[in-house]
Amino acid sequence: MLGIVVSHADRASEHVGDHLRELVEWEPLDAPDHPDAAGPAYATDGARLRGFDAWHLHLADAADAFPVEPDLLVFASRHSGETGPLLTAHHTGNFGPAEHGGEDDALARACPHAHSHVLDALATHAPADYDVGMECTHHGPTDVGVPSMFVEVGSGEPQWDDPAAAEAVARAILDLRGVAPDVDPEPVGRDASPDGDTVRRHLVGFGGGHYAPRFERIVRETDWAVGHLAADWGLEAMGDPAANRTLVDAAFEESAATHAVVDGDHPDLRDEIGALGYRVVGETWLRAVTGVPLALVDRLEGTLGPVADGLRFGESATAAAPDAAFETIPLPGDLLDRAQGIDQERTRELVVASALAFETEENGNRVAGRVAVASRGDYTTVIDGIVDLLRTAYDSVERREDAVIAREETFDPEKAKTLGVPEGPKFGRLSAGEPVEVDGRTIPPDRVRSEREDRFSL
Repeated sequence: MLGIVVSHADRASEHVGDHLRELVEWEPLDAPDHPDAAGPAYATDGARLRGFDAWHLHLADAADAFPVEPDLLVFASRHSGETGPLLTAHHTGNFGPAEHGGEDDALARACPHAHSHVLDALATHAPADYDVGMECTHHGPTDVGVPSMFVEVGSGEPQWDDPAAAEAVARAILDLRGVAPDVDPEPVGRDASPDGDTVRRHLVGFGGGHYAPRFERIVRETDWAVGHLAADWGLEAMGDPAANRTLVDAAFEESAATHAVVDGDHPDLRDEIGALGYRVVGETWLRAVTGVPLALVDRLEGTLGPVADGLRFGESATAAAPDAAFETIPLPGDLLDRAQGIDQERTRELVVASALAFETEENGNRVAGRVAVASRGDYTTVIDGIVDLLRTAYDSVERREDAVIAREETFDPEKAKTLGVPEGPKFGRLSAGEPVEVDGRTIPPDRVRSEREDRFSL
């Protein structure tokens, strides 16, 4: 069930609340006493709404004000800043002193999956002149009781009073009915045991600015969700990561996350994250593993090497089971090099279409080394495709059990010289398949051609 908080101290929040009540039918219902609550709670299908007299930044245990504990709590709020018309969402807490509500060095429970969902909903409903974005973790409350976030209208009085903006935020909040706070867990570990560890595709973000375009890009372009974000100024407020190990750990715990992206160097922070047992990853890794079972990723990285060293995944990996069997086979180096010399993009497509994973070089741009395949048949399909690619560049290609034999007829300069053809434009014409005249004689192109054979071992 979705819980919605409206603060009567915030006119933008009240404005959103008015539109919430207009968009769907609500029924009043009894609610428990709460020191900051005002009036009854209201119920509609999948949601409960309650007003509060206090600023929501300073509320404590807001979930206790609802008749039934919500699965997810959303604070309808205003956003203040110099950012122009903006609809935004963020989690709450303090990486350092609590200057705007909540407790020092404390974080509320984030809702990464719902946060990703509401960003999409805001983009769907936003008026044409409004941007949509996400912010770092930067104010209270810290004691909420359930996963929560703020969804806001910004960034000044004209927008706080704008009915179109208020309606957009109200619609986005209502779209959260039935949406889980967290991404579903999945098994991970090289044994992929059903009884083994599980993780969620949640990230903690460290570094960067208050507004977080890098992390917003991750949310929009991968299947990973983002929990707490400590911007550069938040890291400065927190101080030495080793001295604040408990707070670093809380960022992961309150985000239900085991992975982090660090924007910038921050070597001490990276070391502390690793010491706590969490993993720092980059955007390349997130994009590479999107759609691929993490248990399979773990096993393939353990066999072929990490994504950071060039491992990439094929199309079949997204449909494979976490415990899918595979074998690794070296690709024939000379054959692969020749194919990529003919058409590098097509060669990669052939490998991607049939392999679970494959090694690369040159920053992931060039296929090299081994492939992991679910069966020998998939490996054969890759080789067959490469052989067909060679046929576009050779006159004939023969596949044998131990080798591929490719033949082509090419212009032979020595034969041309023997027939008295001078080097220069006539060489070019013969090479292009045109006859030439030499001392009153016609030299046809087939007189100056030789067959070249390339052999590629399998």
